[in-house]
Amino acid sequence: MPQTSESSESSSDGKRPGTIQSVSIAARFLRALANAEEPLALAELARRTSAGRSTAHRYMQSLVKEGLATQDPASGFYDLGPTALSVGIAALKRTDAVEIAARHMKDLAGRVAASAGVAIWTERGPTLVRWYRSAYFSISSVGLGDILPVDNSACGHVFQAFLPANQIEVARRLQPRAFRGKPPSEQTLDQIRTTFRSKFTSHLLPEITGQAVPVFDAQQEIACAMTTVTNLGQISNPKDAEALFETAREVARETGGFTLRG
Repeated sequence: MPQTSESSESSSDGKRPGTIQSVSIAARFLRALANAEEPLALAELARRTSAGRSTAHRYMQSLVKEGLATQDPASGFYDLGPTALSVGIAALKRTDAVEIAARHMKDLAGRVAASAGVAIWTERGPTLVRWYRSAYFSISSVGLGDILPVDNSACGHVFQAFLPANQIEVARRLQPRAFRGKPPSEQTLDQIRTTFRSKFTSHLLPEITGQAVPVFDAQQEIACAMTTVTNLGQISNPKDAEALFETAREVARETGGFTLRG
């Protein structure tokens, strides 16, 4: 790799204090390759990283030497190398989507007027494995270990949108009659697949809204759902209404799952 030097304390030159500049620059090239849908030419790499062509060439040759990148001998294009793949696989093995989601939801419950939780899918339906009561708002009837309705909850609809129908039907049959409602239409499920969100208002208590968003693992399969329960009348900041969705974006960046749109 190019000679390393510690950055100065000043941020005016774009360097981050306490970092090795050449490592930070190399990371920019690796991110560019990771975010690309196909191998990149040197000129395109330089453009995407805001680097000069000579700088891009030096760094890419160093990355190729270390196995973090490869260069096609015919086209000269660059792509991620076998070492980068090994590092990525090792990181995926250490990634626990539920724990990542739980950490973010605990923080969310402390910031907005909403109780927050994480649900996984079991044979009986969505089951809360994490539940954090908000200091500003809470519902005593919802708690850790509770199983949520398949058809009458935002979590239930989210799981229905991304799981095989036969799994859903097994849980539906096992749930008590009081839970059962009208299954969502295919149009409703398609909308959830497009927007990555589901919302129910006043289905349990007046003015109470439940929201849910999916969390995907690196194989792009649903790993869990993040959910909030709140009183719409207690939301004074419009951004709070979108807080769950923004939190889901942060979780997606850590799990390697789908980046939520919308």
